Amino acid sequence: MINLLFKQIQRHKDTKSFTGIFCAALCVLVSLCFIETYAKGNLQKGNRYLYCHMNDAGPAWTAYALSKDGIHWHDLLDGDSIFSDAVMAPIEKRSRDAFICRKHDGSGYLMVLTDMDASNASRDRLGKVQTWDNYGICLLTSDDLIHWKSKGYDFRKGPDIFCNANDSSPYKDWKTINRVWAPQIVWDEDFVWPNGKKGGYMIYYSMWNRAEEKYDRMYYSHADESFTQLTQPKLLFDWGYATIDADINWVEADQRWHMMIKKEGGKPGLFTATAPSLTGPWSEPVEDDYVNFEGNKKCEGVSAFQLADKDTWMIGYIEYSSKPKNYRICEADRYMRNFKNPKNIEGVARPQHGSFMRITKKEYKRLERWGKKGKKVKR
Repeated sequence: MINLLFKQIQRHKDTKSFTGIFCAALCVLVSLCFIETYAKGNLQKGNRYLYCHMNDAGPAWTAYALSKDGIHWHDLLDGDSIFSDAVMAPIEKRSRDAFICRKHDGSGYLMVLTDMDASNASRDRLGKVQTWDNYGICLLTSDDLIHWKSKGYDFRKGPDIFCNANDSSPYKDWKTINRVWAPQIVWDEDFVWPNGKKGGYMIYYSMWNRAEEKYDRMYYSHADESFTQLTQPKLLFDWGYATIDADINWVEADQRWHMMIKKEGGKPGLFTATAPSLTGPWSEPVEDDYVNFEGNKKCEGVSAFQLADKDTWMIGYIEYSSKPKNYRICEADRYMRNFKNPKNIEGVARPQHGSFMRITKKEYKRLERWGKKGKKVKR
């Protein structure tokens, strides 16, 4: 933002007329209203907010909620599906754990989903060992946040689904894969493709193959700019115990990548690790500064975001031990430390694992108009 304002003023620095000064000031005001943040990671734009999440009703589906301030929310379409899971989640016909972001150049939007039906009927139909098993993820693109196209990746099919099928694989037998959970996206400007092209979308997720490893571990792939080509998974880290639901953000205050994550065993809570680059090395989780408000209750699905006019952080997560469950949003300082003030999200009927994205006033109005039409989507 500072660079953008400086450039606008520089364009008029030699103009001493009132008109020139007025133009410079106007450019500054327009830039402030636009509120676009240039930093590492995903592009941030606008001063409204979209919460894209799994609706925790029945078999679950993907829903939207909107906010003008990042504090007070309201459901879009009364919390109903924003698209047909039967179309967007081709493996099991159900979507979970939605993560949404902008394309790095601002030309559209991306989403990733866990393709998973966690019902007993699905377990029996698909021959799962456990109800919570699944086999793949979905990569989605959109030009308007309303109409989406999806490509599903069934990891049981092995290396042939990846664009670098001949490279080394993490598994000997992909048919025994039993979890591919909670994918998320971050733009990796440092990634280099075999043809020398720079930049790709790093998609990170937890994965487990019971036949070949003892627990869920974090892996990553890279997707191209079309969001249709995906590289073979590589291990992101292994701390010696199961980890799921990672959320990675660049923290400008300390110039490091921060990852908030759920440890499946040991001390309950949501923990932070840091790294100088996206692919690591990732530090061990910080044990004396973590989201611990829930005591021994279980929580997961962490998602961090910043309000447009602040450099501090908001941290969303689901506490799922209670009945009903509680979706909390707490605060953290500019270093994404010192967590405080947990509160239940306001205005969302059935919130669950999801993500937050800043949107512009124009995008907000477009979604509001679409929501008022109230067109019910066949799930």
